[in-house]
Amino acid sequence: MNLDQIIELIDGEILIANENPIEYDSAFASDLMSDVLRWHCDNMILITGLATIQTIRTAELSGIYCVILARGKKVSDEMLEIAGESDIAILTSPKSMFEISGILYQEGIKPLY
Repeated sequence: MNLDQIIELIDGEILIANENPIEYDSAFASDLMSDVLRWHCDNMILITGLATIQTIRTAELSGIYCVILARGKKVSDEMLEIAGESDIAILTSPKSMFEISGILYQEGIKPLY
């Protein structure tokens, strides 16, 4: 699933896109970044409500190239700058983590575990 398809499903907005398009096939939802660091899966989406630089750094360390911020969370310019340098797409949605996870699951995105 590409970013445009994801955005349409979650009523979201792309704040920054990947330089090279990626087809995402799995997702993990968490606000606890230590849990995110425990798992690795190619082409994975991180769904979180934690809009901090640590989220972007965690995604960078974990090889995650798409972060969806739930509940309409706002991002800082510094977050966008770091994400851009690391080719991490940042999306935002007014929906909850639960809703986003359910919608993506229904559309074929696999859970990490």
